Amino acid sequence: MKSKSITLIEVENVAYTLARELMTYNEPIPEFNSRFPNILESCLAVPFQTFDKKLVYKGLIGKASILFYLLIKNHPFQNGNKRIAITTLMVFLYINNKWIEVDNQEFYNFAKWVAASNPKVKEATVAAIEKFLETYIVKLVN
Repeated sequence: MKSKSITLIEVENVAYTLARELMTYNEPIPEFNSRFPNILESCLAVPFQTFDKKLVYKGLIGKASILFYLLIKNHPFQNGNKRIAITTLMVFLYINNKWIEVDNQEFYNFAKWVAASNPKVKEATVAAIEKFLETYIVKLVN
């Protein structure tokens, strides 16, 4: 089954809004239009890239993993990148009829670990994200 992509509009109207309203910390998330030009758009496009007419990132988990990694590591926003990455991942999974059942603190700690990871070990970090998702992903029950 082909994975549905998440759009810039969905990130702005759903993921960003939820992160801003529900995941409040001492550091507020700035306005959506203050994001760094084209970085978010690139993060959303990369999971669906092809090379020689073949998808670079295979399956929903492969796409979700690189999406999560890039949203954290590429810093498309001035602040709140981990919170926005978490909610964007949840929205992406939701539109693909999946969900992640994990303790909120464990999920946030994992996002902090990804943020602190050395970019030189990107492949290993993305593989760890895949393992994390494989552990906690469930089919969405409507």
